[in-house]
Amino acid sequence: MEFESKYEVSRVVTFIRTHGFKRVALQFPDELLKESIGVVRALRKELQSCGESGNNIGLYVMADTTYGSCCVDEVGALHINADCVIHYGHTCLSPTSKLPAFFVFGKAPINASNCAKHLCNYALSSKKPVLVLFGLEYGHAIHDIIEASTSETTRDKLYFADVMSQSMKPTKTSDVNGDCDDASQKTYSIGGLRWSLEQGLSMEDYSLFWIGPDNSAFANVVLTFNGCEIVRYDATENVLLTDTSQQRRILKRRYYLVEKAKDAGIVGILVGTLGVAGYLSMIHQIKEMVTKAGKKAYTFVMGKPNPSKLANFPECDVFIYISCSQTALLDSKEFLAPVITPFEAILAFNRGSEWTGKYVMQFQDLVASTPVGVENSGEEEARFSFLQGGYIEDHDLLDINKEDEDGPLALMKMTQTALQERGKDHKTMVKKGSTKSGVDFFASRAFQGLDINNNSNAPEPFILGRSGKASGYNHETSEH
Repeated sequence: MEFESKYEVSRVVTFIRTHGFKRVALQFPDELLKESIGVVRALRKELQSCGESGNNIGLYVMADTTYGSCCVDEVGALHINADCVIHYGHTCLSPTSKLPAFFVFGKAPINASNCAKHLCNYALSSKKPVLVLFGLEYGHAIHDIIEASTSETTRDKLYFADVMSQSMKPTKTSDVNGDCDDASQKTYSIGGLRWSLEQGLSMEDYSLFWIGPDNSAFANVVLTFNGCEIVRYDATENVLLTDTSQQRRILKRRYYLVEKAKDAGIVGILVGTLGVAGYLSMIHQIKEMVTKAGKKAYTFVMGKPNPSKLANFPECDVFIYISCSQTALLDSKEFLAPVITPFEAILAFNRGSEWTGKYVMQFQDLVASTPVGVENSGEEEARFSFLQGGYIEDHDLLDINKEDEDGPLALMKMTQTALQERGKDHKTMVKKGSTKSGVDFFASRAFQGLDINNNSNAPEPFILGRSGKASGYNHETSEH
């Protein structure tokens, strides 16, 4: 029964039968894929116990998700014409656009009494009220933690967030905001949690107590509420960590990437989701903003991005990654070009925008809420570039706007500039000639793949290669 309770078999079957679903996709992350067989057997057994109609319900296991495993993989589910998706494991609870979903968060082990002791001690030492946030996998123990930590001395200082819902209906416009949902009621939500603030207080008036590991969900909280004091309780080690300087360094890194993106001439828009509601509107808004800023924009759909994939497009000075809030932060140190979020792109390409310290992770909060950049003009004043150490004019970065209206040719010319070779003195950069077409540019590459350009159609004779082992081929004479 412990296995059935952990994966909430009864609740999943109730969700399936209540809505009359016949084709059900079961989405597992890589670390839980080994449990999929047991889950399917438990679900099948429970469905059959409900009558003969349970035998007509198809269960399909999905693995190797198209994008991040925390999002509902609607693309994979639609390949089997699924009626709904049952999502297992860590999730960002991003709203779906086509299919209903039910989430099984799992039940991570935690000692509620030990957690409550750390929470009470921190609440007594804090001068501010304490808001308790947690990973969804610890939601099952929050009631026990509340009972163990609520006392006369801490009752008025502790506030707990609630899990929004385990089920979700598809929507075209997101009702889930990473910042404030209602400014008058002071209702906030992030990572599947929702809470309300006391009248007259803001988030900066609270200290945050996070229960969970140092993962993407915690990084999301640190960046979004960077003005709050934050501590983290590690349930695995049973220790309270008060030093979050490592996470806060991320904010400095992101600011550097914004400054680097301002000098970009050509921008790649990476589509990191095809299921999260509002992603198309965000793509259109970002593309319009980049174009009006005098840059060239190209859209790429390539699944999960990695350095090897993006290195195929060296002409791009920066990439904008449109994905859910918990996969948006890519550590782009290994990438040829920086990868930034839509919020950072708005700061970079909207002339006059200033970073006040507020950080928005969920792109749904940015759709139709941020003015699109003003179109670049030749009379615009020069901008000071911190990276280049001088004043530059953004419209000069993309002079191909006036020369070429043809998209592929413009992309080719920027690639020509990006792929350069060092001179003999290693101090000067020499461009690889001036090409007028994609064919000419391809011919200028140092490596062109296999040599298949041969004017002769006659068959070539076979050439025998070396034989033997690498330590000593047969034709080599050994020295003794």
